Amino acid sequence: MTNETKHQELMVSIDFDYFPDRHTCKGKDISPRLRIEGARRKLMALILEDHDARERPYVHWVMWNVPARSEIPENISKVERPSELDGAVQGSTTSGDIGYEGPCPPRGQTHKYEFKIYAYDEALELKPGATRLELLKALEGKSPQYGVAAADYGR
Repeated sequence: MTNETKHQELMVSIDFDYFPDRHTCKGKDISPRLRIEGARRKLMALILEDHDARERPYVHWVMWNVPARSEIPENISKVERPSELDGAVQGSTTSGDIGYEGPCPPRGQTHKYEFKIYAYDEALELKPGATRLELLKALEGKSPQYGVAAADYGR
């Protein structure tokens, strides 16, 4: 099953509608594969957020300056500059960690998680560990292409 949404020219898709444990705090907590179609810009940024969390949005992943590509592979390293994506830089999650932090809602709750992808042309001058808000501010005025894919998870 594939979950995909078309929005402002970018088609973003993931391989599930409900997170498999391997991509969550219950499993290996590794990032899932993302597919992107329609990018006509040089670079991409990514935000994974949970709007159902008490602290809204709870940010699970922030990354930018990813060279435009049709796929972000599974299991991106949780380091400032992941070697799997030459030139990419990762920011901070709400918990302050660098890299992907899988879904982990309170027991008995199911939350919706959104992967937001932005495509743009000029490298962003942000330091590793930058926040979601800093990334969004840096994207202002860049007229990025945009797309979203969403999935649920509960424990």
